[in-house]
Amino acid sequence: MAQQGVQLDREAFSCSICLDLLKDPVTIPCGHSYCMSCIKGFWDEEDEKKIYSCPQCGQTLTPRPVLGKNTMLAVLVEQLKKTGLQAAPADHCYAGPEDVACGVCTGRKLKAIKSCLVCLASYCEKHLQPHYDVVLLKKHKLVDPSKTLQENICSRHDEVMKMFCRTDQQRICYLCSVDEHKGHDTVPAAAERTERQRELEVSRHKIQQRIQDRQKNVKLLQQEVEAVSHSADKAVEDSEKIFTELIRLIQKRSSDVKQQIRSQQETEVSRVKELQEKLEQEITELKRKDAELKQLSHTEDHNQFLHNYPSLSQLSEPTDSSSINIRPLRYFEDVTAAVSELRDQLQDILKEKWTNISLTVTEVDVLLSQPEPKTRAGFLKYSREITLDPNTVNSQLLLSEGNRKATFMRKEQSYSSHPDRFSTDWQVLSRESLTGRCYWEVEWSRMGGVYVAVAYKNISRAGNESNFGHNDKSWALDCDTDSYKFWFNNISAPVSGPRSSRVGVYLDHRAGILSFYSVSQTMTLLHRFQTTFTQPLYAGLWFYYFGDTAEFCKLK
Repeated sequence: MAQQGVQLDREAFSCSICLDLLKDPVTIPCGHSYCMSCIKGFWDEEDEKKIYSCPQCGQTLTPRPVLGKNTMLAVLVEQLKKTGLQAAPADHCYAGPEDVACGVCTGRKLKAIKSCLVCLASYCEKHLQPHYDVVLLKKHKLVDPSKTLQENICSRHDEVMKMFCRTDQQRICYLCSVDEHKGHDTVPAAAERTERQRELEVSRHKIQQRIQDRQKNVKLLQQEVEAVSHSADKAVEDSEKIFTELIRLIQKRSSDVKQQIRSQQETEVSRVKELQEKLEQEITELKRKDAELKQLSHTEDHNQFLHNYPSLSQLSEPTDSSSINIRPLRYFEDVTAAVSELRDQLQDILKEKWTNISLTVTEVDVLLSQPEPKTRAGFLKYSREITLDPNTVNSQLLLSEGNRKATFMRKEQSYSSHPDRFSTDWQVLSRESLTGRCYWEVEWSRMGGVYVAVAYKNISRAGNESNFGHNDKSWALDCDTDSYKFWFNNISAPVSGPRSSRVGVYLDHRAGILSFYSVSQTMTLLHRFQTTFTQPLYAGLWFYYFGDTAEFCKLK
């Protein structure tokens, strides 16, 4: 009790502004006391309003009171200092609304530094000391200050909940274990904590492992960003160079045509002017001759007329003007027509090739590969229109239906010579290159058989190494009326599945996935092959019976 009295005295002789013991104490008219410097500083801030107040009770004081030192308080404070009274704790030692307050302090409470899970109370440094000195209290469990200590008390029995019911998955007190939780699987809370702690560590390990995996993925994605950016920058740079070369080439051709036109213009104009000058000279001469003859016609002397007539009547050889052919203003119009034709051809080529360029750009996929579609509608999102390249078709294959269909003929077709043409095998490649995710379907006649294939463009065009599926540059599904086989690098694998005259092909070039499906009312996977594609692919067909046909279906 004596100690509590000292604490009360300390607060009674403390300034409520600085929270320290009074220095040069003064008492204002309302009865509250402050350090002289503290209250002066407080009122100095109120000088503008000319209204002064007490910091504690708020009483208005007008005019500003004249301060005089309270000598009695000054003497008491000095005497109390000599008896061992210490300065009030600093403001930061007191508990605020957000702090846990000491449960023992009276008056203004100090912050708690520990909470006891046995006593279910929180203590400041001073009141915690017995837990360090008393033998029984030393065994208590101390934790960081907590506001939720009362949550550890059983609301039914007002006892500390030291048990855990595994049956009901809740904390209980000892009385609960022999009452409403009797017969349940109950264990001490500490034992359950140990078990859950092990689970927690396992969970943390999984989380940390996942964090490491995600960090690796983030690093990989960052590398992907850098690679994509580098590749895009180089593609832009290379494309600009190529287009600049094309522009320069066109400008050079434009300059050549202009120079040729001007040169021809100069030649023709010079020739015409030369002829024009001759004709003008002849006109002048004829006019002069005409004037002389006119003058001679008026001569009255017959002898003079007969003497001069022979010399004046003779005309010079006329200038040959038979080559003059005045055309209706058509001289270099044919040049314009030829240039216009070239422009139209270039536009057609650019339109055709631009589609491929645009598709190639939009098919760049830097994210992880999408899962393979599950329905035909899903596959159709990636459908591509495939046409066959006449420059690659074997001479015994007839193309039709806008080059989407091929038929194996007995008679050779009249195709011009081309280095891309298959010479020994009845094969043909698509005009379109295939990258990204693509899907197409092939309808084939079931009289014989056909190889539905994909291949690199640099596959051989002659010999056994040119056969689809019989080298490392092509992959093929052999579709016969009785069976399926998959071929790659001259190795075949039997394929089981429902027979159908329509085969669907799904390609995920980046993921290296090539899948073949039997397409009817439903889609059935026949074979899936996983590899790494290093070049764009081209769709292909290979026939082995006369009369067989195969067609790339229109899917859009």
